[in-house]
Amino acid sequence: MSIKLIALDLDGTTLNDDRVISEANRKALEEAIDRGVNVVIATGRTYSALPEDVFRIRGIQYVLTSNGAIITDLREKKVIYENCIAPSAVEEAVALLKQYDFMVEAFTEGHAYIDKSFYDHIKQTGLSFRHVDYVLTTREPIAGLFDFILEHKEHIENINVNFEDQRDRARMRQVLLGLENTTLTTSFDHNLEIGGATTSKAAALQELEHVLGVKPEEMMAIGDSPNDAAMLRLAGMPVAVGNAKDEVKAVAKYVTGTNHEDGVAQAVRKFVLE
Repeated sequence: MSIKLIALDLDGTTLNDDRVISEANRKALEEAIDRGVNVVIATGRTYSALPEDVFRIRGIQYVLTSNGAIITDLREKKVIYENCIAPSAVEEAVALLKQYDFMVEAFTEGHAYIDKSFYDHIKQTGLSFRHVDYVLTTREPIAGLFDFILEHKEHIENINVNFEDQRDRARMRQVLLGLENTTLTTSFDHNLEIGGATTSKAAALQELEHVLGVKPEEMMAIGDSPNDAAMLRLAGMPVAVGNAKDEVKAVAKYVTGTNHEDGVAQAVRKFVLE
């Protein structure tokens, strides 16, 4: 059966190590779009953190952001689907996270926020220079983040927690798994990402498949991280990039080149264009 929808993770997948979409990847995606294939970005990033390269893909229409909490129609310039964290779960998460001193980020209404105290001193943390630069250019500092989250609890897409120490991350994973009516995933080695009870890239893609009249077996999904695993399991052609985590490769039918080797272009040409 032919592929009618390609779902693409961004970081570590469609973006190379310099966080750009290569010319090879862009051309392959545009050729697929020209053949009538829907190319959909499915990312853990919130809308305001999308790189300009995404919008340079000629013909792209849909983006799934915040791990599937939001679907935006780029042509109509409107949100067509929202599946945020329940307000009661937001309150519970805030009450828990207030007990610790980890760097927390909140995504709401397409923007990413971080407490000003962390933003001002992020260069002194143990995070990599690459991620520090990413935070400084995509996050909005705000005084009193937890109060801000509670004020916007009706529309919290994601709450991310960042760690300098993997032991802290492992311990907090067990703590956060105890939160009710939430999901917990990750897209980077240093973080944990709290979403709504039914929020995932796979759930959002199922909604989009219904809108577009596409069957799961007509979808190819490409990813690298645990937050991509569910959408790979949904797709008829699940593909992992060469740099993907082992748990993601385990659910893939095909492993393509790495994100820095134009792995997306390789897979699109192999399964869609050839």
